[in-house]
Amino acid sequence: MTEPAGCQLIGRWRIVEADLWDRGYLNFGGPAMISIGADNHGEIAFGALQAGLDLGYSPSMVFFTWAGFDEMDEVTGDGSAELLDDGSIEITFAYHNGDEAILKAKRDTSSTAC
Repeated sequence: MTEPAGCQLIGRWRIVEADLWDRGYLNFGGPAMISIGADNHGEIAFGALQAGLDLGYSPSMVFFTWAGFDEMDEVTGDGSAELLDDGSIEITFAYHNGDEAILKAKRDTSSTAC
């Protein structure tokens, strides 16, 4: 996969909506998120899914394959995330031989300050 040089998507993003699931499901196991690392790896978690990502980069897009668990079943798939004009990202997320969803995420600005 390609190197992350200049990729604007590196960081942690909060998944805020999906075309297949409501917000209650997205945040079922905790805040829905995707983390895009500069080391060709990342993570995604929403609903009952937790998965690791293997990443490829361009300046305004990442491509990934993923593997993890959904309701304790092993699952895999692929997808991509693209930076939109409003600063959010659109994620195309596909299960191998299964559903494909479009997710929207905003950069996580959470703070640990009191």
